[in-house]
Amino acid sequence: MLEWNRNEFSAFWESGERGVVYFYTPMCGTCQVAGKMLMVVEAALGDFSVGKMNLNYYPDLAESFAIESVPCLLFVEGGRVAETLYAFHSVPYLLEKIKGYLRG
Repeated sequence: MLEWNRNEFSAFWESGERGVVYFYTPMCGTCQVAGKMLMVVEAALGDFSVGKMNLNYYPDLAESFAIESVPCLLFVEGGRVAETLYAFHSVPYLLEKIKGYLRG
């Protein structure tokens, strides 16, 4: 999972692609666990658009997307947020959730 900057995020957003954006902060222990879970899911699913962003550097995005806490996973499709997920539960849960979303 690659760390995205604002330009990479904007390019993804404007492309209309279906994918996910993971927002975190580095000092958040739950975020560290969630990030590892997402890396396992990414390895299992293969090629899909997924990026991570340190929310400390993008407070305007937190406001724009009404992000209430981290970790936060935005499901994006067609330049809009389809769903916001805060509770990651487990790797199997995330795998099924993302797999179902990608199938559309």
